[in-house]
Amino acid sequence: MIKYVGRRILLLIPTLFCVIFIVFLIMALMPGDPGRMQLGISATQDAVDIFNRQFGLDRPFFTRFFSYIGNIVTRFDFGISYRSRDAVMPAVIGRAPVTVITAAFGVAGALLVGIPLGVLAAIRRSTLTDTSITVFALFLSAIPSYWFGLMLLYLFSIVLSFLPTHGAESWRGFVLPVAALAVPGASGFIRLTRVTMLDVVHQEYIRTARAKGAPEYSVIWKHAFRNAAMPLVNGAGLMFGALLGGTVIIESVFSLPGLGRLLVLGISQRDTPIVMGCTIFISAVFMIIILLIDIVYAALDPRVRKRFAAGGAGGSADGG
Repeated sequence: MIKYVGRRILLLIPTLFCVIFIVFLIMALMPGDPGRMQLGISATQDAVDIFNRQFGLDRPFFTRFFSYIGNIVTRFDFGISYRSRDAVMPAVIGRAPVTVITAAFGVAGALLVGIPLGVLAAIRRSTLTDTSITVFALFLSAIPSYWFGLMLLYLFSIVLSFLPTHGAESWRGFVLPVAALAVPGASGFIRLTRVTMLDVVHQEYIRTARAKGAPEYSVIWKHAFRNAAMPLVNGAGLMFGALLGGTVIIESVFSLPGLGRLLVLGISQRDTPIVMGCTIFISAVFMIIILLIDIVYAALDPRVRKRFAAGGAGGSADGG
């Protein structure tokens, strides 16, 4: 298993390199002069040229790209923002906790809502309870998170004045953004839990556990749910990775100073170092999450552990 994890970590390097190259290329191909966009239309051409030379924007593409990679590898230097003239990585790290907290608790909330309802729908299959939960899940899937966030904002912040309308100065500022992500996101976990539980509850070992007199609670949660949980682990990891770069709308609705807003600001201003810093951070975290999912799969499934022990790559989340 250690060899497998080592190979996966080494595989992260070329993957991250490809991501950096693609984003760097897209930023280079975007229309407009970064110097002109930063200095404004009233700036002289001489001032724009000086700006471009100062940041190396007058050099060929591959020269700039490999210089950027070299600075990262040798000095852990991710560049300086064109707009603020500050180092990029401190700005990214300073905003990352807001996005990570929002995304993590959004996933946790979706799991807390989705798993119990999905299990209940599975054990009450083809009943009114199952139908009601399925309809509720479809209703949630049709709700845009930004619209739900606006409704929560109007009700709890403006009408009832229970929670703040913006900012992340305290835990109260995260309640509404997390709810706006968790409630619509629970739809997928409800349906996924229901499907995976239906595949498990009719297995032979479940009938054996019941025949031995095991309590129904133990049969459902200890025996059935443990074997149905692996797809949920994968789904939770993918949702968290998606939310790292996809909370920009929620961050805009609730005025959260997170990575999403910083990334959009960098794109709109052609601030390539900011865009690259945000992209590298999000990509690295997402790839680490995928690696952790594989390790969790091995912890939950003995068959995957055996493949790990054999040194094969078949124990990944895709093949487990």
